[in-house]
Amino acid sequence: MQFLLIVIYVLLAGTVTVHVLLTKSDVRAALGWIAVAWLSPVFGAVLYFVFGINRVTRRALDFAKLEHERGSATGPDAWPPVPPNIAVLSAIAQRVTGSPLIAGNAVSVLRGGDEAYPSMLAAIRNARHSVALGSYIFRDDSVGRSFIGALIDAHKRGVEVRVLIDGIGSGYILSSPLRDLEAAGIPTARFLHTWVPWRMPFLNMRNHKKLLIVDGTVGFTGGLNIGADHSRQRAPKDYVDGVQVRVEGPVTRQLMDTFARDWSFTMDEVLDQDAWWPPIDPAGSVAVRGIHSGPDADMYKLETVLGAALAQAQNRVRIVTPYFLPDQRLQFAIAQAGLRGVSVEILIPQRCDYFFMDWAMLAHLRFFKDVLATVYFTPSPFNHAKLMTVDGQWCLIGSSNWDTRSLRLNFEFDLECYDSAVTANVDALIEQKISQGRKLSPDELSSRPRWTQLRDAATRLLLPYL
Repeated sequence: MQFLLIVIYVLLAGTVTVHVLLTKSDVRAALGWIAVAWLSPVFGAVLYFVFGINRVTRRALDFAKLEHERGSATGPDAWPPVPPNIAVLSAIAQRVTGSPLIAGNAVSVLRGGDEAYPSMLAAIRNARHSVALGSYIFRDDSVGRSFIGALIDAHKRGVEVRVLIDGIGSGYILSSPLRDLEAAGIPTARFLHTWVPWRMPFLNMRNHKKLLIVDGTVGFTGGLNIGADHSRQRAPKDYVDGVQVRVEGPVTRQLMDTFARDWSFTMDEVLDQDAWWPPIDPAGSVAVRGIHSGPDADMYKLETVLGAALAQAQNRVRIVTPYFLPDQRLQFAIAQAGLRGVSVEILIPQRCDYFFMDWAMLAHLRFFKDVLATVYFTPSPFNHAKLMTVDGQWCLIGSSNWDTRSLRLNFEFDLECYDSAVTANVDALIEQKISQGRKLSPDELSSRPRWTQLRDAATRLLLPYL
């Protein structure tokens, strides 16, 4: 019996070792998993099976069929009148993402739900052909009910409606909004939601995108979920600040493309009808590119673009994120930008919505003591915006945070805009936050009590899953 157990242990640990050696590119992660497999008999192999294997990569290949059947989301390529360093950034982003920079778009920056929700609801109420809605969180509150009513009314008018929410973010056990939409006959789905035990590893991967595409010509994306907490008027005490963008023009097809991929992945339905893909005329002068990222074939794409933006910056970089836990590669890129004389400003909330994120970020910032970057803590309300600007010429707005979860485990969508006017609008929002915030002093973190530093450092060890 003992000999049999030893054989099982060696086979399991050996199998894990072979799989790790052939599939893991990160040396530290590979060594860690091999050590777990050999030092923790059986349990280590089970742990690797549950959390260590990325099965999404193989399933993501099915999207190639979708691309072949209806063609890529294309439009007029754009080389905007920007400085040479920003033009280099555009060329890098195109090579990394495989997506063209699209000219002829109108982009409106919307602050919070009080600006964004009325515009989104009006678009749904005016829809004639199609509505595609994707959200990480869809709450059953006053705002959620407004969207449910508008979607049901659109469906009754004969509009094609699809609603996709995350399998965890909007309630794993029960989602009341989806129940009501399904009862009205609207096709709905929960992304990577399963009750099957052997598919449970997918639960650590979230669809964090916020998307609304109406008639294939008007799109909304950014950092706003659907809920009253994003409205200062409806939830003044629990208000969560954020930024959403409205886009019109050819780049809307890239928003529809990322929704269609997720819908096909979840429901095996190809959205290739004309209602979803109408011809789109230019609507403005902004050059935009959509970047979809996730733990599949799109792994590291956004992270690479962020690193390139830091490398190409010549004057100023501004980063706004609710969760700041960059890995060593992005931390190195930030440090290099500072050493070149670039002004790097990082804005994070004084208090997050999760206390353990505060602890982890404080521990992480201790390693920034020698980095030439200025960190600002912004006061309440909690700032949930995800923004970045470079040299007043380029900005990024979307759903991604600067943490390992967003960059490695979540499916995200962001828009990069090569336009000084749009970037000026984003910079104005950032300057307002800076004026209200306070600068982190060099000795502030090291002077905190030792026990809190240990607590924070221990929490930081969970960085890949926070």
